[in-house]
Amino acid sequence: MAGSSQNPLISAHKAESGALQVHLHPLVLLTISDYITRHTLRNLDTPIVGAILGQQNGREVTLEHAFECKVAVDGSVVRFDSEWFRKRVEQYKQVHKSPVLDIVGWFTLTPSDGPQERHLPIHRQLLKFYNESAILVAVHTSELSLVTSNGGKLPLTVYESVAEGPEGQMEVEGEDSQDRIRFRELNYSIETGEAEMISVDFVARGGGNATAVNNASTTVEPSSMEMDIDSKEPSLPKGKGRATVKEEVQPVNSLSTEDEELMASLIAKANAVKMLHSRIRLFSTYLQSLSPSNYNVPLGKDHTTMDTAEGALTANHSIMRSIQALVNGLPLLVPADQAAFHRENLAEKKEVTIIALLGLMNRSIKDMRDVGIKHFIVENQKAQTKKSPADDKFAKMGLIGGDYEDLLPSRTGTMMSAMLD
Repeated sequence: MAGSSQNPLISAHKAESGALQVHLHPLVLLTISDYITRHTLRNLDTPIVGAILGQQNGREVTLEHAFECKVAVDGSVVRFDSEWFRKRVEQYKQVHKSPVLDIVGWFTLTPSDGPQERHLPIHRQLLKFYNESAILVAVHTSELSLVTSNGGKLPLTVYESVAEGPEGQMEVEGEDSQDRIRFRELNYSIETGEAEMISVDFVARGGGNATAVNNASTTVEPSSMEMDIDSKEPSLPKGKGRATVKEEVQPVNSLSTEDEELMASLIAKANAVKMLHSRIRLFSTYLQSLSPSNYNVPLGKDHTTMDTAEGALTANHSIMRSIQALVNGLPLLVPADQAAFHRENLAEKKEVTIIALLGLMNRSIKDMRDVGIKHFIVENQKAQTKKSPADDKFAKMGLIGGDYEDLLPSRTGTMMSAMLD
């Protein structure tokens, strides 16, 4: 990495084939990112350090969980709080029993050129009491601006500690190796389990749909309220001063589950298109930067090839073959018979439209049927509640509802109406 030659704590020996193989899990990255974000937003001045739990099988190390740690500051020396750290590690061991997880390293913020002298006390503490091959995950905040949404190298480096002599020789047995600690950069790979994929997908959806919403704040003007100690209730001050409470409620845009899934799908497709566009631009830039002599095309009026321009690249035949294979595969994305493809696509669109119209028609028929039923109920209720004047007069005489009701030929007969009148 840049600047590693000027850092005296960086080993001059590169990682060999027998070096540690580090498998980094996304939960560790999420924990570190969350810790740094909270620490920055709260404007804390304490150092950002934490421990990493995982497994070590021979030369393979997995970094699976991480947690922030309490530190003890003694002047310029920063170490883990021994008692607090011991209890926390025991608690995590009780939780993670299958598989058994133990301390495999720690993380902190470092400059881009690597660890500094202030990082050695914590590392020595882990080497002495917890793990003789503890690793360091160094996060470089100065490189965060270089990370884009389209991907890129993570702004972190994984180091292992080795013991070297004053001139860079490997430490001999019997000497105090912790006094000559050097850090050597390791390669790492991202490894994800099935449970982690679910949680990471959930976090990614939440991050894609997140909106900045200010919390509802309640502000009270100074000297506007006084506390009555005897009654323990707030009392208004005398005079014209009144307690004014200003509530600023910000609207919260809540999305349904379907909207969140649609938004997540659209964001994923947009990111895929952006990545494809960036790759195409990379190919185009590479081909444009090649020397004209790499093309078997006559240039100029005399049909001779030009000399290699200053700063032009020499063609890499492996990359050129990969680009050629990609270009040769593009016709496979286009159907051979485009007319038949368009006809089939149009037929499928018509079928989908017809099915949608049938569904709409069925819903309209059901709504009309419901309206008819409700109309019949209302009209029937009106007919039952509506009574003629003759029925009222017969009811007064006691003929309706009594023993004489059957003797009446008709309740509404003209003769009986005349007699009653």
